[in-house]
Amino acid sequence: MNYENYKALCIKINYHMDLYYNKNTNEISDYEYDQLMQQLKQAEREHPEWVTSDSPSQKIGGSAKREAGVKVTHRVPMLSIEDVFNKTDVTAYVAKVKSVHPDAVFSVERKIDGLSMTLRYQHSDADGFLHLALAETRGDGHIGEDVTLNARVIPDVKEVIELPFEYLELRGEVYMSHDDFFKYNDSMEEQGKKPAANPRNLAAGTLRQLDPRITKERGLRMFIFNVQDGPAEFMASQTKALDTLREKGVPVVFHKKCATADEVLSIIDEIGSTRDGLDFDIDGAVVKIDQVAYRADFPAGAKYSAGHIAFKYPPEEKRVVMDEIEETVGRTGKIGFIGHISDEKTRKPVRLNGTNVSRVTLHNQDYIRENRIGIGGVYLLKKSGDIIPKISGTVKDPDHIFTVESDCPVCHHPLIKEEDTADYYCVNPSCPSQLVRTLSYFTSRGCMDIAGLGEKQVKNLIDAGLLKSFSDIYRLKDHRDGLIAAGIIGREKNTDKILAAIEASKQQGPVRLLTALGIRNVGGRTAQTLIDHFHSIDAVMNASKEELVEIPDVGETIADDIVSFFAEDDTKELVKELKDEGLLMEEAIEEKGASLEGLTIVVTGTLPTLSRNEAKELIEKNGGRCTGSVSKKTDYLVAGEAAGSKLTKARQLGIPVISEADLIAMAGR
Repeated sequence: MNYENYKALCIKINYHMDLYYNKNTNEISDYEYDQLMQQLKQAEREHPEWVTSDSPSQKIGGSAKREAGVKVTHRVPMLSIEDVFNKTDVTAYVAKVKSVHPDAVFSVERKIDGLSMTLRYQHSDADGFLHLALAETRGDGHIGEDVTLNARVIPDVKEVIELPFEYLELRGEVYMSHDDFFKYNDSMEEQGKKPAANPRNLAAGTLRQLDPRITKERGLRMFIFNVQDGPAEFMASQTKALDTLREKGVPVVFHKKCATADEVLSIIDEIGSTRDGLDFDIDGAVVKIDQVAYRADFPAGAKYSAGHIAFKYPPEEKRVVMDEIEETVGRTGKIGFIGHISDEKTRKPVRLNGTNVSRVTLHNQDYIRENRIGIGGVYLLKKSGDIIPKISGTVKDPDHIFTVESDCPVCHHPLIKEEDTADYYCVNPSCPSQLVRTLSYFTSRGCMDIAGLGEKQVKNLIDAGLLKSFSDIYRLKDHRDGLIAAGIIGREKNTDKILAAIEASKQQGPVRLLTALGIRNVGGRTAQTLIDHFHSIDAVMNASKEELVEIPDVGETIADDIVSFFAEDDTKELVKELKDEGLLMEEAIEEKGASLEGLTIVVTGTLPTLSRNEAKELIEKNGGRCTGSVSKKTDYLVAGEAAGSKLTKARQLGIPVISEADLIAMAGR
């Protein structure tokens, strides 16, 4: 490898590190990332003069994000663990340690695939025990984020540990179970939103939420795997410290004490063989010198913890046959593709990483063509992040590569292909396959907010033949007695509550209604922009593409989606029916002040008296424009308490920073 290739590899790895640690996402598998790191380390062993402080081998990867909390400097650095990929390296490591300390023993532990968090406990004079004082994420290994409020709602984080120490610092791994992960993704799909890629990414995003209620709802868990600081006697033995913590009710990582290389390898095999039955992800086995005092004799550089190595298991792959390709229709009309697969040998669902897999997402027509997917083809299947099944290679081509039909597979309405993408859409709003999700979205909290009329009730009403379109919702009152008699949406009291909520929703206004119609790429913010400009559903419906693209934040793609949606005769009839049912289709046009006219203002942090929405309303009523991000086009930043990175960026750009009182004075209120 020459120097130019080495620098290109550094840039590539840094890019993937940023995705993984800071953006809670990934474009390559852990295995592929590990292979890149191995190439880098090999090059640096051969050319140590190339290594600089910004090399990926010298960094941990994460950078603290002020948006999710306050920065905290770690008392003890939260370092990574150096990976090994074969058992020969494990045996050599044990031999190296034994050559210096013949009495050394080892703790072999599961390596949980989540994100690290340190917990600081302080002695309380009230009861003489340790009480949780601070929780912090890893960040870059030296500076992380204060996530104490979120940590307190994780059941595995103990508020009190009944040990009589002055101070104790524990490090553990926060993770999400497969059950909670699938529950979250099912909810996202029901709402027509993008599901999470894997439990690790979702756990990271959940821990960094600003609202602890969201963290609590999503069900994070935690295992402690290290004592970072505390009484010397307590810290002397890794396994003894973990066993003591477990006795005190603290969930600790699975661990076994081993005296020889053979014992270490045996437990590594045991951990690997049992991972399929776990309800959470692991990505290896950690080997630690049990006697903590010995670890300093085996330094591993600035990035890695001394006295530790992590054995990484290779990803499991199976050969599968593509038996059938099913076309699906989502809430927005997007055509999806599900591959029905079976094990090449048994022709039954394939067993992969502990679960039976019979279906795999095929994404879009480009993906199908690039992977040469068709009925009868043989493919390699693996789990991305050990959880999401995906095609990783083609073994045998099919006789014919699958091609999407020109009509919707359900309603047979002609499909429309989105320009410059591989996606096809059914734009028929009455398509039966879209109906449950579409109607549930219409009634949801962010749209018409009809309490009690969720997906279950919507499905029951569709099955009963009472719901076929949005306007049918407003005719349910005509079927009150029948609904109660059949118990379709509950007993009398509950049915009347839902019918009252339906009636009240007529006054939600044109912004919510436009959002609820489910036009592709038109969410709440775009709907607000459109109604601010046109003031009514009818005016939006009759607008030309040329008129639409003139509106800020409405580009050609959104304009095309709006025009296509309202061009359908069924859509025009639907709008007429909703109008006839008495829904509010126009907004009252208020006289706007001009004191903030032409100004672009960003609001950040917690203001003394105004909520974020109230500040936005004040700005817009006085002719200003309120945006969500700071740029060179921003005229003022209104900063409240805990303003975060927007305040930093505003200062860097030289943008004036004002208070809530300044804003109110400028608005002339």
